[in-house]
Parts: sequence; C-alpha cells; structure tokens
Amino acid sequence: MLEGILLTIATAATPLLIAAVGELVVERSGVLNLGVEGMMVMGAVTGFGVALATGSPWLGVLAAIIVGALFSLLFGFLTLTLVTNQVATGLALTLLGLGLAGMLGESFVGLPGVKMIYIYIPGLTDLPLVGKLFFGQDPLFYVSILLTAGVAYFLFKTRAGLTLRSVGDNHASAHALGIKVIGIRYMAVMFGGACAGLAGAYLSLVYTPQWNENMTAGRGWIALALVVFASWRPWRVLAGAYLFGAVSIGQLHAQALGIGVPSQLLSSLPYLATVVVLVLISRNRRLTMVNTPASLGRPFVPDR
Repeated sequence: MLEGILLTIATAATPLLIAAVGELVVERSGVLNLGVEGMMVMGAVTGFGVALATGSPWLGVLAAIIVGALFSLLFGFLTLTLVTNQVATGLALTLLGLGLAGMLGESFVGLPGVKMIYIYIPGLTDLPLVGKLFFGQDPLFYVSILLTAGVAYFLFKTRAGLTLRSVGDNHASAHALGIKVIGIRYMAVMFGGACAGLAGAYLSLVYTPQWNENMTAGRGWIALALVVFASWRPWRVLAGAYLFGAVSIGQLHAQALGIGVPSQLLSSLPYLATVVVLVLISRNRRLTMVNTPASLGRPFVPDR
C-alpha cells in the first residue's frame, strides 16, 4: 500500500518538476514566461501523436521537446525582439497552445497510446518498498532528477550560470560588460520551452498514455507557482514538486476511501494548496526578495 502511494506521488510530481526547473532557468535570466501551460499541452499532443504514428515513445519525447522549444521561440521573438509585454504574451501563448492542441488532438481522443516502458533491474527492482521506487521507475523520472542536479550545478557552479544570473539580476550592467543579454535570454527561453514540452510528453506517454483535451489540467500554472515557492532554487523546486504531488495523490486516495467531503472540493486541493502557499510566501517580503531576479519581467532594449 505504502509503496503504491509513493510510486504514484513520484509519477504525479515528475511533470511538475520538469516544467518548473525549466521555468526557473527562464526566470533566472530575467524573463517571465506565463505560457508554460500552453507549451506543456503542445508537448503532450505532439508526443502522443508522434509516438502513435511511429510506435516509439522516445521519438514522441523528442518531438515534444522540439515543439516546446519552437513554441517558446514565438514568445521570445515577441517579448525579446519586439519587446511586447511579457505577462500578456505569456497568457496569449497559453491560450494559443490550448486551442491549437485541442484542434490537433481531436482525432486522437479515445485512441490507446504508446506507453513508455519502465526500467527493470534484476535484484534491485524486486527489493521490498524501495525497489520499484528507486530502481523501477520510468526513464523520465530519472531524467527529472538529473535535470534538477544539472541545473543546480550550472547556475551556481559554472561561469555560464553566473553570467545567466547576472543578466537576470541587472541586465543593464551585464550589457555594459559586453554580455549578450538578448542571446542569453533566448537560450534560456528555449530551454524552458523544451522542458515544458518534455513535461507535456510525460503526461501523454507515462502518466496517462492517452490524449484528452486540456489534459495538463493547470499543471503549468502549478509549475510557475513552484518556482516562486522554491525562491528560485532548483533543489527546493524538487521538494515543492513532491509536496504538490503528494497533495494531488492524497485527494485521490481520500476520494477512494469515501471520505464525506465533496469530490469537487477534494479535486481542487492541489490548486488551493498553490494559492495558500503563494499567500504565505507573499506575507514574508524578505523571503520573496532574497533570490528574486531583480530584472524579472523588465524589458531590455540594447543601446544602439
């Protein structure tokens, strides 16, 4: 029983973690992209469609990553080159992604998907309690952990990571030092889009190997909240993702146990938890400002 609960928490947390880590890099560069939900749903429909057509979930994952990155380029062109409002553009990207994915995936509804095979290591996967949890997960679970570790190392242990953080903290000073602010932000935005696409592919190839319209169900917004919850720190994002994953799975088990609470209220618990966490964080201004990139959401126009 406990093993099953832990496994489902890990499965629920993985797409949140992947999308949030990607957005963390974007925001560390000083860009606020609210289009995570739209990029995720585009990754989900693309991954499902390509996997269904080719029979290979890995090709589906690759296609989802590419589509997520390309979709983010649209956001980058509008906000970084044309200097449009980042908040409005991100919201428009989400609406575009949801509508376009619904249209592209209309013929996929009801079709069985191609499920990614879980890893099996003889001897280790069969260990009681921890076997399947650590040695019997889907490959993207391990990718999410490595991605978190890689981003943490990149941001705080490499020169390139320091450069990216300097762009997010003070883009004018970074530009004065000869740093290509727009180029770095484009790369960060594309990385965030690729991660969002990968998170979407996880939903349609691992979490529930099928396609349903709006199957992201607000996870992109939760990923955005996770970045703030974690105060822009990768390992805190991991902890937050598993906390929200536990809340999501907890409400499902509560419904299964027949607890006398309306199912609609239980289903809303992950989103209520998101609101509560953001309210609590906003009350502590010092905590909010400690790691917040100073140039976050501010447009940059290089001197001509």
